[in-house]
Amino acid sequence: MNTRTLQSSSRSLSFLFVGGIGFLLLALFLRPFTIVGAGERGVVMYFGKVQDKVLDEGIHPVLPVVTNVRRLSVRVQKTDVEAAAASKDLQDVSTSVAVNWHIEPSRVNQVFQQVGDMDAIITGIINPAVSEVVKASIAQRPVKDILQERVKLKDEIDNALTKRLEPYGVVVDDVSLVNFAFSAEFNAAIEAKQVAEQQAQQAAFKAQQAEQEAKAEINRAKGQAEAQRLLRETLTPAILQQRAIEKWNGQFPTVMSGEGTLPLINVSPQQLAEQAETNQTAAQPPQ
Repeated sequence: MNTRTLQSSSRSLSFLFVGGIGFLLLALFLRPFTIVGAGERGVVMYFGKVQDKVLDEGIHPVLPVVTNVRRLSVRVQKTDVEAAAASKDLQDVSTSVAVNWHIEPSRVNQVFQQVGDMDAIITGIINPAVSEVVKASIAQRPVKDILQERVKLKDEIDNALTKRLEPYGVVVDDVSLVNFAFSAEFNAAIEAKQVAEQQAQQAAFKAQQAEQEAKAEINRAKGQAEAQRLLRETLTPAILQQRAIEKWNGQFPTVMSGEGTLPLINVSPQQLAEQAETNQTAAQPPQ
């Protein structure tokens, strides 16, 4: 092989090498493929027109320049909405609603075509729907029943919101009523009612306590009256005379009268002698 042939082969290899690098750079610049990430779907557009085909996760070949792919997440999203409404008795009620939702994967192209991207879905569809559904549900019941029927109210809002968003390709996974807030007047009324209930309970307790004390006093009085009745029935003149003799100290208690000194207790000498003998016998130690 001569020198001219070697030089020609070397030039050909150089052209091929440069051409390959150029083609690779051109392919990277034009991107004849697209990658759809996990939890996403790709909306295919030819010259800006949305196509029926939806790209799943993975790598897909596309025609450069004429094809554009817009990716939308189909994962569960959480959106917090502040909603205000009026109850059936015209009380102001506000609540925080947490909505878990996602786009129906097979309808990503329709959602993007009709509504737009994720921000447009939230601001244009979800927020107004939540506000309207909350107003309609709260308006059906008085304010005092809202907290008592919280679970029922949550289910109503969940079902109504699901039906409202389904035509747009948005699926409602769950709805949570995070918090309720009422007007200052209603809060003051609730506080006053609680104070009144506490005072009523205290008054009822005091009345019950007084009634029990009165019953106890009556029972004590009945007991004392019964004891006095039994004492009167059992306390004969002989018993009284016996008790007086037992407590006698050898001197007669007297009172003064116009006729002189009179004894308070009529005790005969015979009784005194018998009592003294009895006391002396009781005091002697046993033989």
